[in-house]
Amino acid sequence: MKANKEKGRIPYVNRELSWLDFNGRVLEEAFEKENPIMERIRFLAITASNLDEFFMVRVAGVMEQVRSKYTAPDLSGLTPQALLDKLREQISAFMERQYSCLNRSILPVLKRNGFVFAEPKQLTGGQKAFLQSYFKKLLFPVLTPLAVDRSRPFPMLSNKSLNIAVRLQKEEEEPCFAVVQVPAILPRFLEIPAGEGEAQRSFFLLENVILMMLPELFEPLEIKAACPFRITRDSDLEIDEEADDLMMEVQKSIKKRKRGRPVRLELEQKCDGEIREFLTDMLKVRQKDIYELSGPLDLTFLSKFASLPGCDSLCFEPIVPVSPPADFWGCSDIFEAIREKDRMVHHPYESFDCVVEFVRRAAEDENVLAIKQTLYRVSGHSPIVAALIRAAEAGKQVTVLVELKARFDEENNINWAKKLEAAGCHVIYGLAGLKTHCKILLVVRRDEDGIRRYVHMGTGNYNDSTAKIYTDIGMFTCREPFGADASTMFNALTGYSVPLDYNRFVVAPHGMRTFFEEHIRREAENARMGLPSGITAKINSLVDPGIIALLYEASQAGVPIKLIVRGICCLIPGLPGVSETITVHSIVGQLLEHSRIFRFENGGEPHIFMGSADWMPRNLDRRVELVFPIEDEDLKQRAFSILELMLSDNINTRLMQPDTVYVSIDRRGKASVNCQREFSRLAKEAVKRLEEEERAKPLRPLYSIEEAQK
Repeated sequence: MKANKEKGRIPYVNRELSWLDFNGRVLEEAFEKENPIMERIRFLAITASNLDEFFMVRVAGVMEQVRSKYTAPDLSGLTPQALLDKLREQISAFMERQYSCLNRSILPVLKRNGFVFAEPKQLTGGQKAFLQSYFKKLLFPVLTPLAVDRSRPFPMLSNKSLNIAVRLQKEEEEPCFAVVQVPAILPRFLEIPAGEGEAQRSFFLLENVILMMLPELFEPLEIKAACPFRITRDSDLEIDEEADDLMMEVQKSIKKRKRGRPVRLELEQKCDGEIREFLTDMLKVRQKDIYELSGPLDLTFLSKFASLPGCDSLCFEPIVPVSPPADFWGCSDIFEAIREKDRMVHHPYESFDCVVEFVRRAAEDENVLAIKQTLYRVSGHSPIVAALIRAAEAGKQVTVLVELKARFDEENNINWAKKLEAAGCHVIYGLAGLKTHCKILLVVRRDEDGIRRYVHMGTGNYNDSTAKIYTDIGMFTCREPFGADASTMFNALTGYSVPLDYNRFVVAPHGMRTFFEEHIRREAENARMGLPSGITAKINSLVDPGIIALLYEASQAGVPIKLIVRGICCLIPGLPGVSETITVHSIVGQLLEHSRIFRFENGGEPHIFMGSADWMPRNLDRRVELVFPIEDEDLKQRAFSILELMLSDNINTRLMQPDTVYVSIDRRGKASVNCQREFSRLAKEAVKRLEEEERAKPLRPLYSIEEAQK
């Protein structure tokens, strides 16, 4: 494939189709026999959750383009209608693979390990009695059967809710219909007594309990047919950012999300024809947007099943963070440690606790005057937010930018924003037209030699929960150029100032695109001049056409380009005359790769940067993002080694081919390298060496003999 210069089109993979490829790589992990069975189940659940969000946002967006009669092709050459047709085709095939994985690969292995999902026809008398008792005591009082007729319209069903449609008959009258919602407040599966003489653990799905007991809900009507169904709605918020009250506007939009237009209807296979017609008519769903599935709907419930107590032997060996990290070993005063040198922490191999402790100490330290922080996604019981609240209550100046527009975290962020405001924090709700996605924390402290600014910058959110499963990197520094930049950045976020320049920071939307473009062009020029050149970038997504075009140009100039792109990649590597020097690696493993790292060879004096931004138009042009340099020589070398180890991974990595297919690395004759396990081992070994050095130090008595004799 070559660039179409006549039309000005570069080789480009459609981002939606590339995302489906990524979810396919996650599904491959569910098929992978070397993975423990509970982890395979977890991967399958992740693919289902991913697909839900994809429908709610991306597919819904393409449908809206088609409805609005938008016909211009994208960079890949697809019109919205052509793309929608491809998406429907590929999603149908993908969902077939999901259920093939469940029915043919996972359930048989589960059975061999002593776990069974019982079918209604297989139940013993004792199991039926157990389920009848459960229904009468707990389930029946919760259920609300909803008839649908002239006086009772079809109910407004929540997005992603699981429901059962029922076709009923009353004597000689016309058939009538009803809907029963499967209550989300109750566990989706329950453990039932094992069958007689069986050593297996048996489980039964909640919707199957309801299906069994439907006569109890509709007596004396005759039940002719029943079928579980599930709808997915358009959930992409449209927010009027010019509204007087942004929080109220976001809350209104969240309510609209629950009533969005249906974009997918899921049914169990062999659904009754009249029920199918009834649902299609009531929900106004096209036949092309109906997906009939050969198993239970909404496989996201499997994530909870994969976390069953007592199943550790069927899971990955957990990656346990070391605490304290090697960079903070022996440091009793975190501020003193940062004054000594810049510190770097690699999560989750090294504990996120040091970040939490930094905020806690700042909240309690009487010499701390002010704390300023951005929050994009935080946990439900955030210790960081709790510390910020204590700091404000103690009289410190606390400023927090809470991004209310963080998709699907809006409600959580609104709740935290209200609590922070109630405690006396100055809370900003993001900027009009921009999402604030940068990760930065500034502590202003009165030290013995004057006021000093301590800064933490990272690649990931201030979320103690996701920090256990997302790979991210954070850096602590009190270098004055960084502190000055942090103050400038917060002044821009909270006030009207527009910074003309930063000392070290690279900030979107005003300077980041230019920064990356200049660095890529410089590498191309260095290659043409015979100087050392090279680009290595680890990102989550590569979508931006301008960056991709420059990478193609750099490749044609001879620049070696190594890309580690976890998810969407619209660039095509290895094309003759276009991208021959580019390789694309995708790492999908036990942990979710989330850090962003950029290395430029710079004529033999390599520079390395980290930050919050991917190479996507939204990150470069429509968000507040932060990328920062690593200047400490020890930390630079460590950052280089992080990239090198990830590029050597041959367990979790797949390589993108010129035909856009991803393939596993051939490991024949090579030592196996799992970079995530290796990072964990290295973190533990670093701490172990420090422990051994500590033990090897000669013991120093608390008192000398002379002192003891006094």
